[in-house]
Amino acid sequence: MTGSREMMFNVDFDESKFELVEVNVKIKKLDPIFDGYTIVNITDVHLGQWLSPKIFEGVVDYINDLNPDMITLTGDYVSYILDKYEKPLEHAFKRLEAKDVKLAVLGNHDHWLGEKKIREILKNSDIIDVSNDVYTLKRNSENGEKILNIAGVDSYMLGKDNLNQVMKRLPKEGPAILLVHEPDFASKSSKTNRFALQISGHSHGGQFIIPGTGTTIFRGSYSTKYPVGKYKVGNMLQYTSKGLGTNVFWMRINCKPEITLFTLKSEH
Repeated sequence: MTGSREMMFNVDFDESKFELVEVNVKIKKLDPIFDGYTIVNITDVHLGQWLSPKIFEGVVDYINDLNPDMITLTGDYVSYILDKYEKPLEHAFKRLEAKDVKLAVLGNHDHWLGEKKIREILKNSDIIDVSNDVYTLKRNSENGEKILNIAGVDSYMLGKDNLNQVMKRLPKEGPAILLVHEPDFASKSSKTNRFALQISGHSHGGQFIIPGTGTTIFRGSYSTKYPVGKYKVGNMLQYTSKGLGTNVFWMRINCKPEITLFTLKSEH
């Protein structure tokens, strides 16, 4: 991770094994009142696989130290076992601290393991589920109320997405950011010309990034087009995080687990 902050973490958390990726996003028509607004995103926790509950508690400490305005979570919080990890996941999620709000969408594994239970964990952790919904952040300024919209769609891979519903609920005013687990949804969402940024995960960055290229040869379903990092899709920026955990293969090569820090920039 970057930076020189002196932090005290759980002894199971090794900062050197994680990467903080900082992304500046210039957004058209973003009111200056939101200039410098920070969003920390995490995705693909897959708790109980490579990422243990103790290590995840250290990740939470690290995120809280960043003091973000908003925290977003983009799915796959568990892999194949839920019952054993319900309490640790909820405990960690409850400890996440954002100045404004914590928002989330579900991934394919969350549906496979128990959509109802995952949504209950999010609710109990004061995390708003924006799957196929919209959250509007409001700020009062000298020129009246200004807004920033954060929308979400449910798992594209499982056909749970409902972009039409999102578009109906999305206010006409104010820029919009989209949360969706699967990055290849960008081919669809970009065509609306409504979203400045889509934040996704799902791919784990392929868990192997080819040195010197910044990309991967391992591209799973629904992450073949946009497997890792930044892409310009139409007028929209698509960002695909490498995620925190692993699934079947507990190995990462040149592909550290990622915490992403977005800083929004207005056009002055």
